[in-house]
Amino acid sequence: MPEWLEIAWRTLLAVAVLFAMTKLLGKRQVSQLSLFEYITGITIGSLAAYVSLDLEATWYLGLVSMAVWVGVTLGMEFLQLKSKTVRDILDSKATVLIKDGKIMEDNLKKERLTTDELMEQLRTKKVFKAADVEFAVMEPSGDINVLLTKENQPLTPKHLGIKVSPEQEPQTVIMDGQIMDEPLATIGLNREWLDAELEKLGVAIENVFLGQVDSYGQLYVDLFDDQIKVPEPQKKAALLATLKKCEADLEMFALSTKQQKVKRMYRECSKNLEKVIDEVKPLLTR
Repeated sequence: MPEWLEIAWRTLLAVAVLFAMTKLLGKRQVSQLSLFEYITGITIGSLAAYVSLDLEATWYLGLVSMAVWVGVTLGMEFLQLKSKTVRDILDSKATVLIKDGKIMEDNLKKERLTTDELMEQLRTKKVFKAADVEFAVMEPSGDINVLLTKENQPLTPKHLGIKVSPEQEPQTVIMDGQIMDEPLATIGLNREWLDAELEKLGVAIENVFLGQVDSYGQLYVDLFDDQIKVPEPQKKAALLATLKKCEADLEMFALSTKQQKVKRMYRECSKNLEKVIDEVKPLLTR
């Protein structure tokens, strides 16, 4: 067999084995590499190169070595799941960098992190003053997570005592000009509804790059032609306007009647509707 053909065959074999072993190790091997996993990735890659190019050595020994490395890594991951001590040894512990607005200089030195690097990491979290930080910790992965002080945290409906209903994830119903029937069925809709919504927007299905339906049943589309501007759905705004019109009508009815009993009824209904509008307004204006 010619050398170039043997190298091509070995390379294809190494790629297949490497892909299978990487799948076996799981997604964490790619997204959150620990120090040991980082070393494992480099070593397995080097062994794959050895299997591909070293024509003088026995090539299958490289596959044996790769299998041993993967087996050791799987064993380490199993031990990490069962023992916190093993996790602390292999992944190390999280390190507190800021506490109560005070930078922990000794911990910075321990992690070999300069003040400039710390401030850079804080700025990536949209924090520009260390004094605004209640708690900052460096995770074993190297990421820095930040908890702001109470007065610097963003205002949420919970802070205002407002309860909001859970929102379902948007469903992608059109992709690359093709209708996705399964997401449509998931939210209880069909192609006839989708065709009617597209007709309202004045858009043909083949011109839609991406179409999504939110939890309120509103369709948002992105077209292949970025120069064309599609009007945003106005169902929520129309509903809010209708509720306000009903409230105004009740007030007008209360003013137009001379019967006190009927007048009180209209005004009571108007007040109740006003309360309903105040409760649903955050949902209809976002």
